Amino acid sequence: MERQEVFFTHNICKELNKRLLSAVYDKLFILTDENTARLCYDKLAECRVLEGAKKIVTGASDVHKNVKALCHVWDELSQGGGTRKSLLLNLGGGMVTDLGGFAASTFKRGIRFINIPTTLLAMVDASVGGKTGINYSGLKNEIGVFCNALSVYVDTTFLTTLDNQNIRSGYAEMLKHGLISTPSHWARLICFDISHPDMTELQELVQMSVEVKQQVVLADPTEKGMRKALNFGHTLGHAFESLALEQNRPVLHGYAVAWGMIGELYLSRIRKHFPATTMLQTIQFIKEHYGIFTYDCKMYDRLYELITHDKKNADGKIRCTLLGDIGQLALDEVLKKEDIFETLDYIREC
Repeated sequence: MERQEVFFTHNICKELNKRLLSAVYDKLFILTDENTARLCYDKLAECRVLEGAKKIVTGASDVHKNVKALCHVWDELSQGGGTRKSLLLNLGGGMVTDLGGFAASTFKRGIRFINIPTTLLAMVDASVGGKTGINYSGLKNEIGVFCNALSVYVDTTFLTTLDNQNIRSGYAEMLKHGLISTPSHWARLICFDISHPDMTELQELVQMSVEVKQQVVLADPTEKGMRKALNFGHTLGHAFESLALEQNRPVLHGYAVAWGMIGELYLSRIRKHFPATTMLQTIQFIKEHYGIFTYDCKMYDRLYELITHDKKNADGKIRCTLLGDIGQLALDEVLKKEDIFETLDYIREC
């Protein structure tokens, strides 16, 4: 898999006009969700190359990243006369880029697509790296394929449409990038005022995060080794996210990952001697900005069951990414049921 083209801009229409005027395609489709269509679509009003494009709108939020929504996109592509030479623009957050990327990669055995992320989470995570997919049977991203977007356009002016909760959600993935990167990167993130973000500095931090992800993905496109570093916080985080969805109290992805990082930092401390001071500083930052996920011991068995379905597992064993220090990766660490329960105790005590 080649290095993905990622363009940073404050003039999305200028970049799209330049790119699409030189691209070869027969029909152009734009996938978005209800919220993005309302809040962000006007920013494309000056994109003359989008005139005549067919807009496909789906429901907002991760609950719509499912088979029904996927079939809706396929239907719209088919009924709109889509062919193998068609092009799909995915305008929205991670749900849209995941769903649209999967729909494009499977329609007619694959058409090209471009990602235009409009949320912080999508900019630093979902839109880059070639992972596409949908949720299935109550499990996060259970069905999908690896398929790179033709290009990704990151315009942080879209972030002015976000509330602070969604900024924090994306920032959790950035914090993860700092933990698997360098102490200086981590320190900048810990010191950043996420409650009153400076957008100029935030764009710098976004570019740093994208570069970390790009380097990891380039070294391991299909998650055979090093790319598993990007799953730090996700073994527990996805379980929290899935449980919350089951209990009809959905949480934002980044919040679940932040809570997952608390547990996986604890495991890193007791297994790999991760520095206590760094662990406590990171946990304090998470507690201050993400609150807590409430659960009791009666939910442990269900959380454990959800973790057993994690895609990183192998040979019937739970596999997890831990850290010996910032940037020191311990991949494929095996966790037993008692490890999970002990960690769930620790998170509750925090």
